[in-house]
Amino acid sequence: MSCSVLDEQQFRQGCQLLLQRSDQLGDGWSWEAVQGSEEGYLRKTARRSVPSDWGPLHDQEGFSFHPQTLCDSTGHEKEEQDPAASTGSDFLSAEEQDDGSYTVTDSSSRVVQYEYHILFSCSYGAPVLYFRAFTLEGKSLALEEMWSTIHPNYRLRLQNCPLSAISQQEHPLLGQPFFFLHPCRTEEFMGLVLQAVQDQGRPVNYVLSWLSVVGPVVGLDVPLQYCTPLHSAVSLNSTKPD
Repeated sequence: MSCSVLDEQQFRQGCQLLLQRSDQLGDGWSWEAVQGSEEGYLRKTARRSVPSDWGPLHDQEGFSFHPQTLCDSTGHEKEEQDPAASTGSDFLSAEEQDDGSYTVTDSSSRVVQYEYHILFSCSYGAPVLYFRAFTLEGKSLALEEMWSTIHPNYRLRLQNCPLSAISQQEHPLLGQPFFFLHPCRTEEFMGLVLQAVQDQGRPVNYVLSWLSVVGPVVGLDVPLQYCTPLHSAVSLNSTKPD
């Protein structure tokens, strides 16, 4: 098995380490067990201010809306599109564009409430980030509205990397509609991340490293304090992913 692919036990160990650090930092992650099942997932809620001048997806010049992609989070093929030439490194460098980059200007903003879930995909041997978003009035954001909350620089990258695009499907454990980031290229870009860490001789938490790459795409930033060592053991009690 490739070092950039996880099994479920490694996923849960990574989740446990992330929970320990989150408890120390007060970052809000929790482990949610599914009643009547041994399965579970990491969960966090957060509010984020989105500049209004990012605008609807169809207002951005040269951007095409892609609600469909080549595969879902279970690996089943969907309606085929032209997969524009791209690599996992494209996804990693979403903020490193010299041409066509977007600069945020002073403007009004809107506040969006997010709910993030991290699940394990047996098909891909990787974590998958599910999420949904609401207005402060409790209205769920539709798929195109969700795209309008993505930083325009990330939109441009996702346009050219459809296998990493955002889509919507039923939550595997809850049966409710959620957005998710396609895991099709997780093994590819995590291979680059893990190799870089290995070259530096540092320990790595796969789940945390993965989250630091995919989270910012959908407004989920990982505090730098996660990179500092744990000072003491933290009891997870019932929140521990067994």
